Amino acid sequence: MAHASDGRSLEFRLPDLGEGLTEAEIVRWLVEVGDVVAVDQPVVEVETAKAMVEVPCPYGGVVTARFGEEGTELPVGAPLVTVAVGEVDGAGDAAADGPARGTGAGGGTGAAESPPAGQAPAAQKKAEGSGNVLVGYGTSEAPARRRRVRPDRPAATGVSGRANGRVRGAGPVDGPVPVISPLVRRLARQNDLDLRELTGSGPDGLILRADVEYALRAAAAQGVRTADQEAGAIRMPDAASASSGAFSSTSAAPHADGTRVPLKGVRGAVADKLSRSRREIPDATCWVDADATELMRARTAMNASGGPRISLVALLARICTAALARFPELNSTVDTEAREIVRLDRVHLGFAAQTDRGLVVPVVRDAHARDAEGLTAEFARLTEAARAGRLTPGDLTGGTFTLNNYGVFGVDGSTPIINHPEAAMLGVGRIVPKPWVHEGELAVRQVVQLSLTFDHRVCDGGTAGGFLRYVADCVEQPAVLLRTL
Repeated sequence: MAHASDGRSLEFRLPDLGEGLTEAEIVRWLVEVGDVVAVDQPVVEVETAKAMVEVPCPYGGVVTARFGEEGTELPVGAPLVTVAVGEVDGAGDAAADGPARGTGAGGGTGAAESPPAGQAPAAQKKAEGSGNVLVGYGTSEAPARRRRVRPDRPAATGVSGRANGRVRGAGPVDGPVPVISPLVRRLARQNDLDLRELTGSGPDGLILRADVEYALRAAAAQGVRTADQEAGAIRMPDAASASSGAFSSTSAAPHADGTRVPLKGVRGAVADKLSRSRREIPDATCWVDADATELMRARTAMNASGGPRISLVALLARICTAALARFPELNSTVDTEAREIVRLDRVHLGFAAQTDRGLVVPVVRDAHARDAEGLTAEFARLTEAARAGRLTPGDLTGGTFTLNNYGVFGVDGSTPIINHPEAAMLGVGRIVPKPWVHEGELAVRQVVQLSLTFDHRVCDGGTAGGFLRYVADCVEQPAVLLRTL
């Protein structure tokens, strides 16, 4: 164990993970209580609805407490770890000599010590942290002293106060229901649970998914039934199904065949986003077949000249950015409240990637400023991170246009759903030998189907058709791209 001298304990909280994500599940702790951590060293791996994220701690020192067991869901702003910062000497006794802490199930802490009254400015500066940003959060100093945890509340597990959650009959909460996550609202609605009758365990009484699940388990164990349940419309899950998180309303047949798969995690996030796109965006699709023979030859020649190999998707991305420069209407978004079309100056190009966890859309930042070699390298980096589950929320947000190469699945065409809130998506089918009229004669050529799904609010068919025709011309004659750069 390391010993922290002339230091103090700082509390690091779960940071803002971006794009409306309000909670994350602890997948794996990367440190133990008593470990020495460096500034910006990852301390925990969490899973959001977007990605698996390793969360770095901005403080260096000795870990004096962890909050939350693996599998626990925490809201943004909940404590993750406390770190005794200051000079580290030896490998001995910080766990014993550091600030007092409790011994809850999650290794939680009772109270963090106030900084010594006479602490030197140099020591204070060391305790300020790195100031680095994960996604939209900075390093800030935690309060010098935190309230001690009541022994009857499992705060150290990251779901403090769940025991105080109430079910029907316990009395409503005054004022608006403190819930941020739509997933929590849907879970309660599917199980006919009134959120006003729960006491949230999150910051400022925020109701978490753990609170809803606890209430459902308690209702099942106590035999509590709502009026709808008594009418046979809804069956409350038993304790075993409640603990596994398999909550959903049942069909009319009480023992219907089939397997129920909860829409949560990446699958749930994809479902929500696609549903929103269909609800809000009046989309239309146009498509064209193109002769990709010359593009394939050009790529072969580029890769034969030495240097890093150029991927086909990088060439298609380069064509996309050139087309968006000519048709900027498609690199935009719609502000529905202001009733304005916002045309964007930079192209952040998303691309669909299928992983074991589901479909994700990593984003290549400033794709318009990258050449084919740079695009190839960035596509490779993001694809590898996606397959390994290492994409950050920052890698998955902020796209302005999406390239969907569904040809890798062996299909010729598709009508993609726009990645909300973008305005368009280019789909690329497989490139296969087909009979084609070339220079007045029938020949076997490498043919690809291109499709463009676009938001009809931002442009009409003429603009969309012009964009797609330009892309097809570049595919058929790569020299067209060179003339317009």
